[in-house]
Amino acid sequence: MTRFIRKFNVLAAIFSVSWIIAGCTLSDKRDNAASLADPQPTEPAAAFALHSPELEAAIDTAFVEPSLINQEPEEIWEPLREGFQLVQVKNPRIDTHVRWFQNNPAYLDRVFSRGEPYLAWIYQQVAERDMPTEIALLPVVESGFNPFAYSHGRAAGLWQFIPGTGQHFGLEQNWWYDGRRDVVAATEAALDYLEQLHRRFDGDWMLALAAYNAGQGNVNKAVRSNERNGKPVDFFSLNLPRETQEYVPKLIALSKIVNKPGKYGLSLPSISPDIQLETVETGGQIDLALAADMAGIPLDTMYRFNPGFNRWATAPNGPHHLAVPVDVAETLQSALDELPNEDRVQWVRHQVKPGQTLTHIARDYHTTVAVLKDVNDISSSSIRAGQYLLIPKASRDLSDYSLSAVQREKERLASSSGKGVKVMYTVQSGDTLWDIAREYKVGVRSLAKWNGMAPGDTLTLGKQLVIWSQTTKTANPGQQLQKVYYTVRRGDSLARISQRFRVSLDDIRRWNNEINNKKYLKPGESLTLYVDVTRQSS
Repeated sequence: MTRFIRKFNVLAAIFSVSWIIAGCTLSDKRDNAASLADPQPTEPAAAFALHSPELEAAIDTAFVEPSLINQEPEEIWEPLREGFQLVQVKNPRIDTHVRWFQNNPAYLDRVFSRGEPYLAWIYQQVAERDMPTEIALLPVVESGFNPFAYSHGRAAGLWQFIPGTGQHFGLEQNWWYDGRRDVVAATEAALDYLEQLHRRFDGDWMLALAAYNAGQGNVNKAVRSNERNGKPVDFFSLNLPRETQEYVPKLIALSKIVNKPGKYGLSLPSISPDIQLETVETGGQIDLALAADMAGIPLDTMYRFNPGFNRWATAPNGPHHLAVPVDVAETLQSALDELPNEDRVQWVRHQVKPGQTLTHIARDYHTTVAVLKDVNDISSSSIRAGQYLLIPKASRDLSDYSLSAVQREKERLASSSGKGVKVMYTVQSGDTLWDIAREYKVGVRSLAKWNGMAPGDTLTLGKQLVIWSQTTKTANPGQQLQKVYYTVRRGDSLARISQRFRVSLDDIRRWNNEINNKKYLKPGESLTLYVDVTRQSS
């Protein structure tokens, strides 16, 4: 019935519009006809409403969402719209982004579906602070609601905090945990930051949002410059970085779409206004796989609700809480209350072998030297052969923790694509991205992008990097790669070819994708190989 009433209202509005047009002068009709005959190539036809205030007002009325008097809202969009404060702003830059969203409806479906577990909770935090509820949509602009997002500027998480700003707002970053990706902690920090910027810019939310993107100093500089030159100091009058000039208009365009999606020929995915996220106290470090089992949810779901944890367990020194779907929170809390502390993480008893150091042992067990020292009450880095250490150990194979930092990096390396020869490079002492990029004649930004890094990131010893090289240089000094076309002979196998040319089976398959689904090689078939000529025997 509601759908019928909405259609009736739309038809009535269109009927009213026809009378408005009929009352126009002949010259008005010519102007409107010209705008309809030559629309912007990326604009849907409905966008012509922007040429006529009367027509735009009529269409706005036609697409007002039906009110829900004395009823609980069925979707998050209704309460979200009630707190909008920025949608009345008009500017061509906003219109450009509106058209982009109109032409890319699948993008909105994708990002809002990705953000569904978090959106209602974030809206609640924003509303409780009496902030413009458009801010609940800011993670779409910042990260596409991807909690694992990482930018070339070293920004991470839904709210894209850079390391320094994250630390300033209490977001701890260590081997076990990155608070910038913690949905709960980072949201609270982002809202604190925005409130601080709002006060700094005398209650101007547009400037506060600009400063969140560009930094307070850059916005201050632009404001002072305009003041000296007698120019206005509103957002659209300031000379700001190009990215910031598009950042705020993109958020406003998104809020316009959310406010009246029907006006723009779009629909939004159905998302409940009910909070889907609740935090549970763990009382200490816990294996994430064990916690997922106790909650009755997949391990990947546990990571998506807790993307701040880098490893297979929560951080030894906290935070000691987990975010979980609200319908399993009570089950998990009850199970945790009954679980002895010593059972929350598995332990192994390791006897130190001759020549082993804490660093070697920490790497073998995927933990840190600090954890080994703390657990075993060791004050120095010295250990002796025969000594026993207690070491925390994952309850499952590490590959099962598919959204841990290590496994995400492995997946990124495996799926990295580019032009040229794929070289796996192992970081040596003293290496920097700049040095490696120069050595292989590739761009620093390209090298960082292939490896999910930022150009300013530091490298850790032993880290593997993907390099898509256009040269014959390889990852080890002294090697010389040469491209060889090998014709398969009778009796050949991949293993034999691998041994003959001293290349790995995985490399042969990667260089020759067409053979991956074949059981046998056929004589006469041609294979592409990149061989190290310094390793070939006579």
